[in-house]
Amino acid sequence: MEEQQLSTLEQFSNWIGGVGGVVWGPYVLIPLLLGVGVIMMFGLKFIPLRKLGLAFGVMWKGRKHDPEHEGELSPFNALMTSMAATVGTGNIVGVATAILLGGPGAVFWMWITALFGMATKYCEALLAVKYREVTPDGSYVGGPMYYIKNGLGKNWSWLATLFAIFGMVASFGIGNMTQSNAIAANVTRLTGNAMPEWVVAVILLVIAGAVLIGGVKRIGSVAGTLVPIMALIYIIGGLIILAMNLSMVPVAFGLIFEHAFKPASAVGGFAGASLAMAIRFGVARGLFSNEAGLGSAPMAHATAITKSPVRQGMLGMLDPFLDTIVVCSITALVILVSGQWTSTEVDGAGTLTALAFNTAMPGAGQYLVTVGLVLFAFSTILGWCVYGERCTMYLFGHKASMPFRIVFTLAVPIGALSELTLVWNLADLFNGLMAIPNLIALLFLCPVVFKMTKEYFDDPSNKF
Repeated sequence: MEEQQLSTLEQFSNWIGGVGGVVWGPYVLIPLLLGVGVIMMFGLKFIPLRKLGLAFGVMWKGRKHDPEHEGELSPFNALMTSMAATVGTGNIVGVATAILLGGPGAVFWMWITALFGMATKYCEALLAVKYREVTPDGSYVGGPMYYIKNGLGKNWSWLATLFAIFGMVASFGIGNMTQSNAIAANVTRLTGNAMPEWVVAVILLVIAGAVLIGGVKRIGSVAGTLVPIMALIYIIGGLIILAMNLSMVPVAFGLIFEHAFKPASAVGGFAGASLAMAIRFGVARGLFSNEAGLGSAPMAHATAITKSPVRQGMLGMLDPFLDTIVVCSITALVILVSGQWTSTEVDGAGTLTALAFNTAMPGAGQYLVTVGLVLFAFSTILGWCVYGERCTMYLFGHKASMPFRIVFTLAVPIGALSELTLVWNLADLFNGLMAIPNLIALLFLCPVVFKMTKEYFDDPSNKF
Protein backbone atom coordinates (compact mmCIF):
# COMPACT_ATOMS: atom_id res chain seq x y z
CA MET A 1 0.00 0.00 0.00
CA GLU A 2 2.79 2.39 0.92
CA GLU A 3 4.54 1.68 -2.40
CA GLN A 4 1.26 2.27 -4.23
CA GLN A 5 0.74 5.57 -2.39
CA LEU A 6 4.28 6.64 -3.20
CA SER A 7 3.77 5.71 -6.82
CA THR A 8 0.52 7.68 -6.94
CA LEU A 9 2.22 10.70 -5.35
CA GLU A 10 5.05 10.49 -7.84
CA GLN A 11 2.57 10.24 -10.71
CA PHE A 12 0.72 13.30 -9.42
CA SER A 13 4.00 15.20 -9.05
CA ASN A 14 5.00 14.27 -12.58
CA TRP A 15 1.59 15.34 -13.88
CA ILE A 16 1.88 18.71 -12.13
CA GLY A 17 5.37 19.07 -13.55
CA GLY A 18 4.04 18.35 -17.02
CA VAL A 19 1.29 20.96 -16.70
CA GLY A 20 3.83 23.46 -15.39
CA GLY A 21 6.06 22.70 -18.35
CA VAL A 22 3.18 23.53 -20.71
CA VAL A 23 2.39 26.78 -18.85
CA TRP A 24 6.04 27.87 -18.96
CA GLY A 25 6.55 26.46 -22.45
CA PRO A 26 6.93 28.08 -25.87
CA TYR A 27 3.18 28.26 -26.57
CA VAL A 28 1.81 29.91 -23.41
CA LEU A 29 3.83 32.12 -21.06
CA ILE A 30 6.97 32.67 -23.12
CA PRO A 31 5.18 34.37 -26.05
CA LEU A 32 2.69 36.10 -23.72
CA LEU A 33 5.29 37.57 -21.39
CA LEU A 34 7.67 38.56 -24.17
CA GLY A 35 4.82 39.88 -26.32
CA VAL A 36 3.47 42.12 -23.57
CA GLY A 37 6.98 43.46 -22.98
CA VAL A 38 7.34 44.32 -26.66
CA ILE A 39 3.94 46.07 -26.74
CA MET A 40 4.80 48.07 -23.61
CA MET A 41 8.25 49.05 -24.87
CA PHE A 42 6.94 50.38 -28.18
CA GLY A 43 3.93 52.02 -26.50
CA LEU A 44 6.27 53.82 -24.10
CA LYS A 45 8.47 54.86 -27.04
CA PHE A 46 11.46 53.12 -25.46
CA ILE A 47 11.40 55.29 -22.33
CA PRO A 48 12.77 52.42 -20.17
CA LEU A 49 15.93 52.51 -22.27
CA ARG A 50 16.07 56.24 -22.98
CA LYS A 51 15.52 57.18 -19.33
CA LEU A 52 17.74 54.51 -17.76
CA GLY A 53 20.27 57.02 -16.41
CA LEU A 54 17.45 59.13 -15.03
CA ALA A 55 16.01 56.08 -13.28
CA PHE A 56 19.27 55.50 -11.42
CA GLY A 57 19.10 59.11 -10.23
CA VAL A 58 15.56 58.53 -8.99
CA MET A 59 16.76 55.39 -7.18
CA TRP A 60 19.53 57.33 -5.41
CA LYS A 61 17.16 60.09 -4.36
CA GLY A 62 14.61 57.46 -3.32
CA ARG A 63 16.67 56.55 -0.25
CA LYS A 64 14.88 59.48 1.37
CA HIS A 65 11.24 60.40 1.04
CA ASP A 66 8.97 63.37 1.53
CA PRO A 67 7.22 62.92 4.90
CA GLU A 68 4.10 64.48 3.40
CA HIS A 69 3.78 61.67 0.84
CA GLU A 70 1.78 58.54 1.58
CA GLY A 71 3.11 54.98 1.84
CA GLU A 72 5.03 52.63 4.13
CA LEU A 73 8.53 52.17 2.67
CA SER A 74 10.92 54.62 1.08
CA PRO A 75 10.93 54.27 -2.74
CA PHE A 76 14.42 52.74 -2.51
CA ASN A 77 13.38 50.16 0.11
CA ALA A 78 10.28 49.29 -1.92
CA LEU A 79 12.58 48.55 -4.88
CA MET A 80 14.94 46.54 -2.65
CA THR A 81 12.01 44.51 -1.29
CA SER A 82 11.04 43.72 -4.87
CA MET A 83 14.63 42.83 -5.74
CA ALA A 84 14.93 40.72 -2.60
CA ALA A 85 12.44 38.33 -4.16
CA THR A 86 13.76 38.72 -7.71
CA VAL A 87 17.48 38.23 -7.09
CA GLY A 88 17.47 34.57 -6.12
CA THR A 89 18.84 31.17 -7.01
CA GLY A 90 17.82 31.81 -10.63
CA ASN A 91 20.72 34.25 -10.90
CA ILE A 92 23.15 31.43 -10.14
CA VAL A 93 21.50 28.12 -11.00
CA GLY A 94 19.06 29.47 -13.61
CA VAL A 95 21.81 31.00 -15.73
CA ALA A 96 23.79 27.76 -15.64
CA THR A 97 20.66 25.86 -16.69
CA ALA A 98 20.16 28.18 -19.66
CA ILE A 99 23.76 27.64 -20.83
CA LEU A 100 23.69 23.87 -20.28
CA LEU A 101 20.47 23.44 -22.27
CA GLY A 102 20.63 26.32 -24.75
CA GLY A 103 24.35 26.98 -25.12
CA PRO A 104 26.12 30.37 -24.80
CA GLY A 105 23.59 31.99 -27.15
CA ALA A 106 20.90 31.60 -24.49
CA VAL A 107 22.56 34.44 -22.57
CA PHE A 108 21.84 36.86 -25.43
CA TRP A 109 18.15 35.97 -25.33
CA MET A 110 18.15 36.45 -21.54
CA TRP A 111 19.38 39.98 -22.18
CA ILE A 112 16.69 40.66 -24.79
CA THR A 113 14.04 39.37 -22.39
CA ALA A 114 15.32 41.63 -19.62
CA LEU A 115 15.31 44.74 -21.83
CA PHE A 116 11.66 44.28 -22.78
CA GLY A 117 10.92 43.17 -19.22
CA MET A 118 11.99 46.63 -18.08
CA ALA A 119 8.96 48.07 -19.88
CA THR A 120 6.66 45.49 -18.29
CA LYS A 121 7.89 46.19 -14.78
CA TYR A 122 7.64 49.94 -15.34
CA CYS A 123 3.93 49.44 -16.10
CA GLU A 124 3.41 47.09 -13.16
CA ALA A 125 4.97 49.47 -10.62
CA LEU A 126 3.12 52.49 -12.02
CA LEU A 127 -0.26 50.76 -11.86
CA ALA A 128 0.50 49.40 -8.39
CA VAL A 129 0.88 52.91 -6.97
CA LYS A 130 -2.01 54.39 -8.95
CA TYR A 131 -4.59 51.82 -7.86
CA ARG A 132 -3.33 50.92 -4.37
CA GLU A 133 -5.54 51.01 -1.26
CA VAL A 134 -5.07 51.67 2.45
CA THR A 135 -6.27 49.07 4.94
CA PRO A 136 -7.91 49.99 8.29
CA ASP A 137 -4.58 49.41 10.08
CA GLY A 138 -2.76 51.83 7.74
CA SER A 139 -1.08 49.30 5.45
CA TYR A 140 -0.66 50.27 1.79
CA VAL A 141 -1.68 47.37 -0.42
CA GLY A 142 -1.54 47.06 -4.17
CA GLY A 143 -0.58 44.86 -7.04
CA PRO A 144 -2.43 43.04 -9.82
CA MET A 145 -5.49 42.16 -7.70
CA TYR A 146 -6.01 45.86 -6.92
CA TYR A 147 -5.36 47.28 -10.38
CA ILE A 148 -7.65 44.59 -11.77
CA LYS A 149 -10.42 45.47 -9.30
CA ASN A 150 -9.97 49.25 -9.33
CA GLY A 151 -8.76 49.65 -12.90
CA LEU A 152 -10.90 47.16 -14.80
CA GLY A 153 -13.96 47.32 -12.54
CA LYS A 154 -16.00 44.97 -10.34
CA ASN A 155 -16.92 42.69 -13.22
CA TRP A 156 -13.28 41.58 -13.24
CA SER A 157 -13.05 40.90 -9.50
CA TRP A 158 -13.03 37.14 -10.19
CA LEU A 159 -9.75 37.59 -12.07
CA ALA A 160 -8.27 39.51 -9.15
CA THR A 161 -9.32 36.70 -6.79
CA LEU A 162 -7.67 34.12 -9.04
CA PHE A 163 -4.41 36.06 -9.00
CA ALA A 164 -4.50 36.33 -5.20
CA ILE A 165 -5.08 32.58 -4.81
CA PHE A 166 -2.26 31.72 -7.18
CA GLY A 167 0.07 34.20 -5.47
CA MET A 168 -0.71 32.99 -1.95
CA VAL A 169 -0.05 29.35 -2.87
CA ALA A 170 3.08 30.19 -4.88
CA SER A 171 4.57 32.15 -1.99
CA PHE A 172 4.93 29.00 0.12
CA GLY A 173 6.65 27.12 -2.68
CA ILE A 174 8.82 29.28 -4.90
CA GLY A 175 9.28 31.93 -2.22
CA ASN A 176 9.72 29.84 0.91
CA MET A 177 10.20 26.07 1.15
CA THR A 178 12.29 25.61 -2.00
CA GLN A 179 14.54 28.50 -0.93
CA SER A 180 15.11 27.22 2.62
CA ASN A 181 15.76 23.76 1.18
CA ALA A 182 18.47 25.19 -1.10
CA ILE A 183 20.03 27.05 1.84
CA ALA A 184 20.15 23.94 4.06
CA ALA A 185 21.55 21.71 1.31
CA ASN A 186 24.30 24.15 0.34
CA VAL A 187 25.39 24.99 3.90
CA THR A 188 25.47 21.30 4.88
CA ARG A 189 27.49 20.40 1.78
CA LEU A 190 29.96 23.27 2.23
CA THR A 191 30.57 22.42 5.92
CA GLY A 192 30.95 18.71 5.20
CA ASN A 193 27.92 17.90 7.40
CA ALA A 194 29.52 19.74 10.33
CA MET A 195 26.32 21.79 10.29
CA PRO A 196 23.52 19.30 9.57
CA GLU A 197 20.30 20.37 7.91
CA TRP A 198 18.28 20.36 11.14
CA VAL A 199 20.68 22.89 12.67
CA VAL A 200 20.39 25.10 9.59
CA ALA A 201 16.60 24.76 9.81
CA VAL A 202 16.54 25.99 13.42
CA ILE A 203 18.83 28.93 12.62
CA LEU A 204 16.67 29.86 9.65
CA LEU A 205 13.53 29.70 11.78
CA VAL A 206 15.00 32.12 14.33
CA ILE A 207 16.46 34.59 11.82
CA ALA A 208 13.52 34.52 9.42
CA GLY A 209 11.01 34.80 12.25
CA ALA A 210 12.78 37.84 13.70
CA VAL A 211 12.40 39.63 10.36
CA LEU A 212 9.12 38.30 8.97
CA ILE A 213 6.98 38.71 12.08
CA GLY A 214 7.90 42.41 12.05
CA GLY A 215 5.93 42.89 8.84
CA VAL A 216 6.61 44.86 5.69
CA LYS A 217 8.43 47.77 7.36
CA ARG A 218 10.99 45.50 9.02
CA ILE A 219 11.32 43.41 5.85
CA GLY A 220 11.83 46.56 3.81
CA SER A 221 14.46 47.84 6.21
CA VAL A 222 16.38 44.55 6.16
CA ALA A 223 16.05 44.24 2.38
CA GLY A 224 17.30 47.81 1.95
CA THR A 225 20.53 46.77 3.66
CA LEU A 226 20.88 43.11 2.68
CA VAL A 227 20.15 43.29 -1.05
CA PRO A 228 22.79 45.94 -1.97
CA ILE A 229 25.41 44.21 0.20
CA MET A 230 24.80 40.70 -1.12
CA ALA A 231 24.65 41.91 -4.73
CA LEU A 232 27.89 43.87 -4.34
CA ILE A 233 29.70 40.88 -2.78
CA TYR A 234 28.67 38.64 -5.66
CA ILE A 235 29.31 41.24 -8.38
CA ILE A 236 32.73 42.24 -7.02
CA GLY A 237 33.73 38.57 -6.67
CA GLY A 238 32.64 37.93 -10.24
CA LEU A 239 34.43 41.01 -11.57
CA ILE A 240 37.66 39.93 -9.84
CA ILE A 241 37.42 36.57 -11.61
CA LEU A 242 36.78 38.28 -14.95
CA ALA A 243 39.73 40.63 -14.36
CA MET A 244 41.93 37.61 -13.63
CA ASN A 245 40.83 36.11 -16.95
CA LEU A 246 40.58 39.34 -18.93
CA SER A 247 41.87 37.85 -22.19
CA MET A 248 38.99 35.35 -22.19
CA VAL A 249 36.22 37.94 -21.72
CA PRO A 250 36.08 38.95 -25.43
CA VAL A 251 35.99 35.23 -26.29
CA ALA A 252 33.03 34.75 -23.95
CA PHE A 253 31.13 37.64 -25.53
CA GLY A 254 32.00 36.20 -28.94
CA LEU A 255 30.44 32.86 -27.97
CA ILE A 256 27.29 34.58 -26.73
CA PHE A 257 26.73 36.63 -29.90
CA GLU A 258 27.85 33.88 -32.28
CA HIS A 259 25.49 31.25 -30.89
CA ALA A 260 22.60 33.66 -30.40
CA PHE A 261 21.88 33.19 -34.11
CA LYS A 262 23.37 29.79 -34.94
CA PRO A 263 23.40 26.34 -33.29
CA ALA A 264 26.09 25.44 -30.76
CA SER A 265 27.88 22.19 -31.63
CA ALA A 266 28.47 19.44 -29.10
CA VAL A 267 31.85 19.69 -27.37
CA GLY A 268 33.19 17.95 -24.29
CA GLY A 269 30.35 17.38 -21.86
CA PHE A 270 28.08 19.85 -23.67
CA ALA A 271 25.54 18.00 -25.81
CA GLY A 272 25.00 20.84 -28.26
CA ALA A 273 22.00 23.13 -28.75
CA SER A 274 19.88 24.29 -31.67
CA LEU A 275 18.97 27.92 -32.26
CA ALA A 276 15.43 27.17 -31.06
CA MET A 277 16.84 25.78 -27.79
CA ALA A 278 19.00 28.87 -27.27
CA ILE A 279 15.99 31.15 -27.70
CA ARG A 280 13.63 28.98 -25.66
CA PHE A 281 15.86 28.47 -22.62
CA GLY A 282 17.31 31.97 -22.73
CA VAL A 283 13.86 33.58 -22.74
CA ALA A 284 12.40 31.13 -20.21
CA ARG A 285 15.25 31.46 -17.70
CA GLY A 286 15.35 35.23 -18.19
CA LEU A 287 11.64 35.58 -17.46
CA PHE A 288 11.88 33.22 -14.50
CA SER A 289 14.81 35.16 -13.07
CA ASN A 290 13.55 38.75 -13.35
CA GLU A 291 9.81 37.93 -12.90
CA ALA A 292 8.74 40.67 -15.32
CA GLY A 293 5.03 40.20 -15.97
CA LEU A 294 4.39 37.69 -13.19
CA GLY A 295 2.72 40.33 -11.04
CA SER A 296 4.85 39.78 -7.94
CA ALA A 297 6.97 42.95 -7.89
CA PRO A 298 4.10 45.49 -8.00
CA MET A 299 2.94 44.28 -4.58
CA ALA A 300 6.21 45.60 -3.15
CA HIS A 301 6.23 48.82 -5.17
CA ALA A 302 2.70 49.63 -3.95
CA THR A 303 4.13 50.22 -0.45
CA ALA A 304 6.39 53.09 -1.62
CA ILE A 305 6.10 56.47 0.06
CA THR A 306 5.41 58.51 -3.05
CA LYS A 307 2.72 60.51 -4.79
CA SER A 308 4.07 59.79 -8.27
CA PRO A 309 3.23 56.47 -9.94
CA VAL A 310 5.59 57.37 -12.80
CA ARG A 311 8.61 57.84 -10.52
CA GLN A 312 8.00 54.47 -8.89
CA GLY A 313 7.54 52.98 -12.34
CA MET A 314 11.04 54.16 -13.18
CA LEU A 315 12.36 52.32 -10.14
CA GLY A 316 10.43 49.23 -11.17
CA MET A 317 12.12 49.11 -14.55
CA LEU A 318 15.55 48.92 -12.86
CA ASP A 319 14.67 45.54 -11.40
CA PRO A 320 15.17 43.45 -14.60
CA PHE A 321 18.21 45.52 -15.54
CA LEU A 322 20.00 44.92 -12.26
CA ASP A 323 18.82 41.32 -11.91
CA THR A 324 19.52 40.04 -15.42
CA ILE A 325 21.75 42.50 -17.28
CA VAL A 326 24.09 42.87 -14.28
CA VAL A 327 23.92 39.91 -11.86
CA CYS A 328 22.99 37.14 -14.33
CA SER A 329 25.63 38.40 -16.78
CA ILE A 330 28.33 38.07 -14.12
CA THR A 331 27.38 34.42 -13.60
CA ALA A 332 27.23 33.72 -17.34
CA LEU A 333 30.58 35.33 -18.13
CA VAL A 334 32.37 33.51 -15.30
CA ILE A 335 30.94 30.19 -16.52
CA LEU A 336 32.07 30.88 -20.09
CA VAL A 337 35.57 32.23 -19.32
CA SER A 338 36.24 29.26 -17.05
CA GLY A 339 35.51 26.86 -19.92
CA GLN A 340 33.66 24.57 -17.54
CA TRP A 341 30.41 24.68 -19.50
CA THR A 342 31.91 21.97 -21.74
CA SER A 343 33.35 19.94 -18.85
CA THR A 344 32.48 16.26 -18.45
CA GLU A 345 32.55 16.75 -14.65
CA VAL A 346 29.34 18.77 -14.67
CA ASP A 347 26.30 16.84 -13.42
CA GLY A 348 23.90 19.73 -12.88
CA ALA A 349 23.42 23.49 -13.11
CA GLY A 350 24.45 24.13 -9.52
CA THR A 351 27.58 22.06 -10.02
CA LEU A 352 28.46 24.01 -13.17
CA THR A 353 28.38 27.40 -11.43
CA ALA A 354 30.37 26.19 -8.42
CA LEU A 355 32.91 24.44 -10.68
CA ALA A 356 33.29 27.54 -12.85
CA PHE A 357 33.86 29.91 -9.93
CA ASN A 358 36.22 27.51 -8.17
CA THR A 359 38.22 26.94 -11.35
CA ALA A 360 38.68 30.66 -11.87
CA MET A 361 39.25 31.39 -8.17
CA PRO A 362 40.55 28.16 -6.57
CA GLY A 363 39.41 27.64 -3.00
CA ALA A 364 37.46 30.87 -2.63
CA GLY A 365 35.18 30.36 -5.65
CA GLN A 366 33.00 27.66 -4.11
CA TYR A 367 32.50 29.78 -0.98
CA LEU A 368 31.47 32.78 -3.06
CA VAL A 369 28.84 30.70 -4.89
CA THR A 370 27.52 29.18 -1.66
CA VAL A 371 27.35 32.53 0.14
CA GLY A 372 25.62 33.98 -2.92
CA LEU A 373 23.09 31.15 -3.02
CA VAL A 374 22.36 31.40 0.70
CA LEU A 375 21.92 35.19 0.73
CA PHE A 376 19.96 35.26 -2.51
CA ALA A 377 17.65 32.48 -1.29
CA PHE A 378 17.11 34.13 2.10
CA SER A 379 16.28 37.46 0.49
CA THR A 380 13.76 35.67 -1.72
CA ILE A 381 12.00 34.40 1.41
CA LEU A 382 11.73 37.97 2.70
CA GLY A 383 10.31 39.38 -0.52
CA TRP A 384 7.82 36.59 -1.07
CA CYS A 385 6.51 36.91 2.46
CA VAL A 386 5.31 40.37 1.47
CA TYR A 387 3.73 39.01 -1.70
CA GLY A 388 1.97 36.13 0.02
CA GLU A 389 0.78 38.38 2.83
CA ARG A 390 -0.70 40.90 0.38
CA CYS A 391 -2.53 38.15 -1.51
CA THR A 392 -3.85 36.73 1.76
CA MET A 393 -5.00 40.15 2.94
CA TYR A 394 -6.87 40.65 -0.31
CA LEU A 395 -8.68 37.32 0.13
CA PHE A 396 -9.36 37.36 3.88
CA GLY A 397 -8.94 40.96 5.07
CA HIS A 398 -6.15 42.82 6.87
CA LYS A 399 -6.58 40.79 10.07
CA ALA A 400 -5.17 37.77 8.23
CA SER A 401 -1.79 39.49 8.03
CA MET A 402 -0.22 38.26 11.28
CA PRO A 403 -1.55 34.68 11.04
CA PHE A 404 -0.08 34.47 7.55
CA ARG A 405 3.35 35.68 8.74
CA ILE A 406 3.37 33.06 11.49
CA VAL A 407 2.42 30.20 9.17
CA PHE A 408 4.87 31.43 6.53
CA THR A 409 7.67 31.51 9.11
CA LEU A 410 6.88 27.98 10.32
CA ALA A 411 7.06 26.71 6.74
CA VAL A 412 10.71 27.79 6.47
CA PRO A 413 12.23 24.94 8.58
CA ILE A 414 9.79 22.43 7.07
CA GLY A 415 11.12 23.25 3.65
CA ALA A 416 14.71 22.96 4.85
CA LEU A 417 14.14 19.39 6.03
CA SER A 418 11.80 18.03 3.34
CA GLU A 419 11.98 16.31 -0.03
CA LEU A 420 10.42 18.91 -2.29
CA THR A 421 9.91 17.43 -5.75
CA LEU A 422 6.13 17.90 -5.59
CA VAL A 423 6.49 21.32 -3.92
CA TRP A 424 8.89 22.45 -6.68
CA ASN A 425 6.44 21.36 -9.37
CA LEU A 426 3.47 23.02 -7.65
CA ALA A 427 5.48 26.19 -7.07
CA ASP A 428 6.53 26.33 -10.70
CA LEU A 429 2.93 25.85 -11.87
CA PHE A 430 1.30 28.42 -9.57
CA ASN A 431 4.11 30.90 -10.16
CA GLY A 432 3.33 30.70 -13.86
CA LEU A 433 -0.43 30.87 -13.36
CA MET A 434 0.00 34.18 -11.53
CA ALA A 435 1.14 35.79 -14.75
CA ILE A 436 -2.01 35.15 -16.78
CA PRO A 437 -4.43 37.44 -14.83
CA ASN A 438 -1.69 40.04 -14.55
CA LEU A 439 -0.94 40.06 -18.28
CA ILE A 440 -4.64 40.43 -19.10
CA ALA A 441 -4.81 43.47 -16.81
CA LEU A 442 -1.64 45.01 -18.26
CA LEU A 443 -2.95 44.74 -21.80
CA PHE A 444 -6.28 46.39 -20.90
CA LEU A 445 -4.67 49.09 -18.76
CA CYS A 446 -1.71 49.96 -21.00
CA PRO A 447 -3.53 53.06 -22.41
CA VAL A 448 -3.65 54.40 -18.83
CA VAL A 449 0.09 53.84 -18.47
CA PHE A 450 0.93 55.47 -21.81
CA LYS A 451 -1.28 58.51 -21.06
CA MET A 452 0.11 59.06 -17.53
CA THR A 453 3.68 58.68 -18.76
CA LYS A 454 3.25 61.16 -21.60
CA GLU A 455 1.59 63.73 -19.34
CA TYR A 456 4.30 63.39 -16.73
CA PHE A 457 7.25 63.86 -19.07
CA ASP A 458 5.48 66.61 -21.03
CA ASP A 459 5.04 68.64 -17.85
CA PRO A 460 8.12 70.89 -17.35
CA SER A 461 7.56 70.98 -13.58
CA ASN A 462 8.20 67.24 -13.40
CA LYS A 463 11.68 67.35 -14.88
CA PHE A 464 14.10 65.58 -12.55
